[in-house]
Amino acid sequence: MLVETVFRSADLPTAERFEGWRQVMSATHAPLELRSTRAADFHARLRLIGLGDVAVWPAEFDPTVFVRTPKLIRQSDPEIFHLTLVLKGHGGVAWSRQEATYGLGDFYSTDSARTSETWTSQELIRTVGVEVPKARLPLPRGRAEQAIGRPMSGGTGVGALLALFLTQLSENTGQYTAEDAPRLGTVLADLVAALFAHTLETVTSLSPETRRRTLALAIQAFIRQNLHDPGLTPGAIAAAHSVSLSHLHRLFRDEGVTVGAYIRGQRLEGARHNLTDPALHDTPIHVIAARWGFPRAAEFSRAFRAAYGVPPRDYRHGPSRTAA
Repeated sequence: MLVETVFRSADLPTAERFEGWRQVMSATHAPLELRSTRAADFHARLRLIGLGDVAVWPAEFDPTVFVRTPKLIRQSDPEIFHLTLVLKGHGGVAWSRQEATYGLGDFYSTDSARTSETWTSQELIRTVGVEVPKARLPLPRGRAEQAIGRPMSGGTGVGALLALFLTQLSENTGQYTAEDAPRLGTVLADLVAALFAHTLETVTSLSPETRRRTLALAIQAFIRQNLHDPGLTPGAIAAAHSVSLSHLHRLFRDEGVTVGAYIRGQRLEGARHNLTDPALHDTPIHVIAARWGFPRAAEFSRAFRAAYGVPPRDYRHGPSRTAA
């Protein structure tokens, strides 16, 4: 399991909660001045997920103003870029002559070396942030710095891929081991670099390996979103991403799996989750199988047994049943 550190303001006496929040934010990000209209009885919860030198932190907290001053920068600069995906509420960031506001589904960004004032709306805000050392981004630093403060959406393109990765990771860290952490950190660094490059329209400045990994992740996300489509074939996937069929197969070969095996595995996993869903208890197994791209019940039963060791009916009702 990934290593997590959790902060809950409710664990502290009321009078100490806001100061506790200030301390944890300064330790998590960089030294900060904090203000809040609800400092007298502050609510905050934060999980810090370490992925090597990359960090992800899902959080929810009362209205807060975060200030990074020249004095604090001189005191400590960890040389990191920070991106936050807004899941509930809104906010904004101001620099010396620049200001930007952000809403649901947007990313806002900061640079630990720049003075800034970040504020959130007058309601509980929910976010998931990622911090990446500048040295980890496979992108020229000068170009990366130009992306800070520019509009970045988590709803389309590379931004949607990064948002999906962050939310799925933060919602289910239990599926990963501590040994996975450095690899996940590398994936996140590549996705952040790709989002910066896309924002600046300089994708060609990314290394070939970063472009390859980003494309592979985008294709995998596309497959997972279209598993119910009977027309989900290697040819259709390649066409949707403007790559040749041979290039598509090569991408998956580099990941140690064929395109067909990846699609089949994802469909089986979707069907397995449906079989353990109490809301679908009365849905016939052949109907579930057809929804996940297995129109022939016998074929589905053979594939399911090969993957999970038991037939789907035994899995649904037997001792091997697990929670979805």
